[in-house]
Amino acid sequence: MKHALLLAEPMIDDVETQLSAEFDVYRLHNPADAPLIEQRLNDFRVVATGGGVGISTQWVERLPLLKVIAINGVGLDKVDLAHAGQRGIHVTNTPGVLTGDVADLAMGLIIATLRHMNQGEKLVRSGQWAAGSTLPLGTRLAGKTVGILGLGQIGQAIARRAAAFDMQIAYWNRSAVETPQQWERVATPEELAAKADILMVAIAANPATQGLVSSAMLAALGRKGFLVNVSRGSVVDEAALITALTNGTIAGAGLDVFWNEPAINPVFGNLDNVVLMPHQGSATGETKAEMGRIVLANIAAAMAGEIPPASVNAALIRRDTASASR
Repeated sequence: MKHALLLAEPMIDDVETQLSAEFDVYRLHNPADAPLIEQRLNDFRVVATGGGVGISTQWVERLPLLKVIAINGVGLDKVDLAHAGQRGIHVTNTPGVLTGDVADLAMGLIIATLRHMNQGEKLVRSGQWAAGSTLPLGTRLAGKTVGILGLGQIGQAIARRAAAFDMQIAYWNRSAVETPQQWERVATPEELAAKADILMVAIAANPATQGLVSSAMLAALGRKGFLVNVSRGSVVDEAALITALTNGTIAGAGLDVFWNEPAINPVFGNLDNVVLMPHQGSATGETKAEMGRIVLANIAAAMAGEIPPASVNAALIRRDTASASR
């Protein structure tokens, strides 16, 4: 009998085919698999999941022989890394592969939001344009300041693209980053919001960044400002955002991520000044294929007793092992 693998989120067909060749695959999102999962709790060696789904500590506790949690993405906020490390379980992700695609979507959201593309499509499809309706004037990108909250790989890729549109770059990052001289680092997130025409959220989600984009930051962004989020919904105080969009505290938003996705707050659907995307940052065929290859390599290494190439908690595991041997 093959070892068991718990699949918490669907992957592309080629990857699932390869997983099924090596493991008995049980799908956490498939109710029909639930009784079979219960029967094989002691057989699971691998959890494969997505960054937005992760796996709960409660589930990890139920899998005594688990070796690896392989995340098909870069987000780590839905897995307890310390707990996994204490158990000797590697947590892996797929770094670097999706940077360009997420940055492309971020720029797409900037353009769509500032130029009212969502409203324009509705106008044409509904026949209102033919009947004489027009759109409000949009906002020019050139010369505007993009304030990037979090200048990691994705934030830097967004900055390079924005600069090609003749936009000014400001950023806030916890640590110093080597950047072109014309990119301006500011001291606080609040200062960044006050300086920006577009506040771009690209910071990693973790307990320290939950709700970082607050009502005060949105007020600082101002009535002509726009918010774009390609990070995680948890980084933004969503109730404050809805209030700001509704009462005109800010001009608009472009959102690829939300609290409680995919069951997002229905108020968003009634707001014309928001461009909505269903968490598609890395959703290109090319990137999903490359991410899948990295997931498979991480799983293969863990099953061979090796440190997976993209383990994010290997140091925790080594430290806990060393402490236990003393």
